[in-house]
Amino acid sequence: MSSQIIYVVSDSVGETAELVTKAATTQFNGAGITIKRFPFVEDQENIDEVISLVKMDRSMIAFTLVKPDMRSYMKEKASLAGVRAVDLMGPIMDEIQEFSGKTPLCEPGLVRKLDEDYFKKVEAIEFAVQYDDGRDPRGILKADIILIGVSRTSKTPLSQYLAHKRIKVANVPIVPEVDPPEELYTVPAEKCFGLKISPVKLNNIRRERLISLGLNDQASYANIERIRAELTYFENVVSKINCPVIDVTNKAVEETANVILNFIHKRTT
Repeated sequence: MSSQIIYVVSDSVGETAELVTKAATTQFNGAGITIKRFPFVEDQENIDEVISLVKMDRSMIAFTLVKPDMRSYMKEKASLAGVRAVDLMGPIMDEIQEFSGKTPLCEPGLVRKLDEDYFKKVEAIEFAVQYDDGRDPRGILKADIILIGVSRTSKTPLSQYLAHKRIKVANVPIVPEVDPPEELYTVPAEKCFGLKISPVKLNNIRRERLISLGLNDQASYANIERIRAELTYFENVVSKINCPVIDVTNKAVEETANVILNFIHKRTT
C-alpha cells in the first residue's frame, strides 16, 4: 500500500501544524502516513493550489490559518472539492475568544516571533555570564552596553536584569591597582554607563558583605578611605571615557535599569 499524505497548511512556517499532526499520527504507529508542509499560505490562490494538489493525491489537509476569512475559504473550498480538511487552530481560538472576551490578533507567525524573542533573551543571559566582572575584555567590543563601577555597585545583577530585556551587557570592575582594559576606550562612549555610589553607602554594603562571608568587617575592602580612593579613581576613568554616569546610591536594580533603558530609547529614536 502506497503512503498516504497529509498536507499541513499554514500562513506561517507550519511548525505548529506539523507537530500536532505528527502527534496524532503516532497514535496510529505512523500508519504509513507522510506529512508534507505547505507554508506561508497568504491568499486564496494558495488555498486553491493546495486543494487541487490534495484532491489529485487523494490526501487530506491539516491547517493552521489564523485569519477568519482564510479559514472560511479553506473550509468552503475543501468541502466543494470533497477534500478532508481539519482546522487545528480555529476551534481553540474561538473558544478562547468566547472564554476571555478578547479579540484575537489574527496575525500569522506570532509563535515563531515568541520563540525568537526567547532565544535572544537566553543569548543575552549567557553573554552577561560570560563577560561578567571583566573576565574577557573582548566582550566589551561585542556588548550592546558596558557597565563600569567599583566593587558592589550592582553591576552583575544589573547585567542579568538587562539581559532579560534581550540586551547584551558586559561589566568592568574599576580597581586603582589595575588599568582598565584598552577596549573600554575604543567603544562609543554612549554604550558605557558608569555606576557611582556614595562612600558611606558603599562602606555599609561592603561591611555587610564581609560579615555574611564570616570575615572581619574592618578589612581594607570596607575601609572608608580605601573606598574614597576607589571612587576617585572611578571618577577619573569615566571622565576620560566621557560616558553617562548614574548614581545608584539609593536606587534598586530595576530603577537603574530603567534609567539605562531610557537612555537607549532616546538614542535610537
